[in-house]
Amino acid sequence: MRYMIVDDNDGMREMIRSSVCTDDDAVLECSDGSAAVDSYDRFHPDVVLMDIEMKQMDGFTAAEHIYTKDPNARIIFVSSHNTSAFRLKAKKLRSVGFVLKENLSELHSLIHH
Repeated sequence: MRYMIVDDNDGMREMIRSSVCTDDDAVLECSDGSAAVDSYDRFHPDVVLMDIEMKQMDGFTAAEHIYTKDPNARIIFVSSHNTSAFRLKAKKLRSVGFVLKENLSELHSLIHH
């Protein structure tokens, strides 16, 4: 599979990568939403694992741009903030799901659904 992992924290990107990716997967890591938007067309990921709060461009804004380019994009939001507002926004954007960073094991079922 082709994964795009978008998070402004290097350690968290590594944790997500080690939780879901195998040696056979192609992985592109981005440190902010604008890099993800810029790289999406070139990389063509099967799944985007997207943080929400980032400095340059937040994950929701990046997802909106990606969905404009590719309405069939598969984006899963990965956040440390378990708020109903964030969950509702993720749902309105047609994301595949919303996973808390402390529950990365939930990504498997969403990715392979």
